[in-house]
Amino acid sequence: MELTATYIALLIGTGFLAGIINTLAGGGSNLTLPALMVMGMPADIANATNRVAVFMQGVVGVKGFHKAGKVKRSDIIPVLAPTLLGGLIGGIMASYSPEAYLKPLLLIAMISMTLIMLIKPSVVIVPEGTQPYSVSEKPSAWYALFLAGVYGGFVQAGVGFVLIAALAGTLRYDLVTTNALKMVCTLSFTLLALIVFIWNDQVWWQQGLILAIGTMIGSMVAVRFAINANPAHLKWFLFVMTLAGSAAAIFS
Repeated sequence: MELTATYIALLIGTGFLAGIINTLAGGGSNLTLPALMVMGMPADIANATNRVAVFMQGVVGVKGFHKAGKVKRSDIIPVLAPTLLGGLIGGIMASYSPEAYLKPLLLIAMISMTLIMLIKPSVVIVPEGTQPYSVSEKPSAWYALFLAGVYGGFVQAGVGFVLIAALAGTLRYDLVTTNALKMVCTLSFTLLALIVFIWNDQVWWQQGLILAIGTMIGSMVAVRFAINANPAHLKWFLFVMTLAGSAAAIFS
């Protein structure tokens, strides 16, 4: 595949938007996966190559949130354990089976989250001052994070929404902390899935690294916005992204 200036610009520009969307909400892979496939990449190769950009975006995002003091180290291991287990299982599934049947699951997850935010937004948008639970206090959170990991390991698109539902919905973290922990989870299970894809020689590195340039810059911008933004602005951004993600899942 010849990498023309147009394709490079497409990858970086799409990656930039996806980096912002993934850091503040989720669903950025609904942009990057089609961009890779437009270049003639098979769906399974695009799914694998996309993880390079998601991983690098995660490194930048986690570093930014950690520097701002939004990543609580004491929360990381309890949250990561079920997510990593699920991510490993999902990555193995993705490497050896088609992902077409997960489209209805993605659509249901996004539409459900949109309806929840319209009907009962307090489920996801946690009021200021709410004391979060630990995973040990909320056993249901373990299963929610495990399923989020399976889904994220299998197909990246829309996993941010699933993680937000698990972290804010069950553990009651505020949106900024939720996004910070979401990035930690995404970074970790993406690494596991990426190792599986590399092992099976499914990653096209040139395209993946070019895409990563855009996602890293986008994530950097998004972290600064998240830390300084009014919580109401973050809420509406998340709501718009769930609507956009639902539309993308329906028409893709």
